[in-house]
Order: sequence, then structure tokens, then C-alpha cells
Amino acid sequence: MDCDKSTTPEADSAIEVRNDEDSFTKVKSKKTQKRKREQDVADMDTEGPVASKRPQFPPISGEKLKGPDEMRKIPVPAHRYTPLKDNWLKIFTPIVENLQLQVRFNLKTRNVEIKTCKETQDIGSLTKAADFVRAFVLGFQVEDALALIRLDELFLETFDVTDVKPLKGDHLSRAIGRVAGKGGKTKFTIENVTKTRIVLADTKVHILGSFQNIKMARTAICNLILGSPPSKVYGNIRVVASRTAERF
Repeated sequence: MDCDKSTTPEADSAIEVRNDEDSFTKVKSKKTQKRKREQDVADMDTEGPVASKRPQFPPISGEKLKGPDEMRKIPVPAHRYTPLKDNWLKIFTPIVENLQLQVRFNLKTRNVEIKTCKETQDIGSLTKAADFVRAFVLGFQVEDALALIRLDELFLETFDVTDVKPLKGDHLSRAIGRVAGKGGKTKFTIENVTKTRIVLADTKVHILGSFQNIKMARTAICNLILGSPPSKVYGNIRVVASRTAERF
């Protein structure tokens, strides 16, 4: 007798679960994929020659390094025309002979124009010459401004008295008087102790010197503007100056 095999519902459900498991593919975790990718990258081109040599470039000629001619323009205010005219030979000589630059005073635009040329050897000489002329225009003596050409670690800093404290009228005049002192005594003392040069032009204060010395002079001037007596400022400057001298 042929007898049909009857399947129970539990068996049918078990078969369906197996079929569903076979239809889905297992996904690998991200960590294993990342490790495999790193191994593949590490295995790539390991057998070939290692190209870790530094590239060698030929030296650049001086003409290509300079590039095109550059120009700087320094505006001259009206009250500095006469001093510029009187000291033009002292300004003209170091710029042309020492720095090998071209310089002229444009009468139409009232600017001192400085330009590089074929004889210019140092790229930074244009910046030195511009700083030198700018220092003279701000009111420094030619001899003091020449230090910007001879030394590399000198800077110019300018700030306004009202930047330290918003003063007006007589209060502003008294603050400027405290900085200058009687006959310029306070200003000269700050210059000698801090080894800087200071120019007071209306409410503007211009300081020429090294970074550390400018910091000391600026602190002293700010204390005078805020109302500190000069004797106290002198003492603080001398203490700071002696400490810096001991360090070096």
C-alpha cells in the first residue's frame, strides 16, 4: 500500500525557519573589515623598491628669487617737508650705497618712493629702508633711525595716549606733561634706562628699540598716563632693567 507521508505543522515551520536562515547572508563586523583593509594597504607594494628618497631640486638663481621689482611708498606730512629736505643727503646715501636701492621724493603725491633694482642683493633691504624713512618721518633723528638699517632686532611701535585712558581737555594735557616731564626730563630718563628712543607728537607716542626695551618703556609711559608719580615709575623701571641685565 502506498501511504502518503503527512507532515505536521511544527515540521513545516521548522523547514521555513531553515530556509529563511539560508536566504540571509551574515554581515561581518566593522572591526574585522577595518583590520582586513589595513592589512591590504600594508601588503600593497611592499615588495617593490621603497621610494623614500628626498627630491633634489637645483638651486634657484638670485634673479628668480628676487622676482619683479617692488616699491614702497611712505607718505610725508606737511610739517616734515623741511626736515626731509635738510637731511635728504643723510637719508639718500645709506639707502642707495649700503642697501643698493633706488629712492626718490615724488613732489605730486608727497611720498618717498623706494624701489628695488638689479643691484639689490638682499630681499629684506626694502623693508629696512622703508622702516628707516618711516622712523624719520615720525620724528626720530636720522642717526637714531639709521639703527633700523644696521641692526635686525629693532622695531617701531606707535600708540595713542587716549588708547590707554580716554582723557579730554586739561586731563589729556596733564597726562602728556607727565610723560614728557619738566624740560623733557622724564622722557629722557625713560629713554636712558630702557635704551630706547621716544617721540611725543601731540597725543601719539612713538617708541624705537628692541622688543623687550619697548615693552619696558611702554609700561612706564602707561603708568604715567594713568597717574603714577614719576619717582615710583623710575624705581620700577630700574628694577626691571637690572633684572633683564642680570638675565643676559
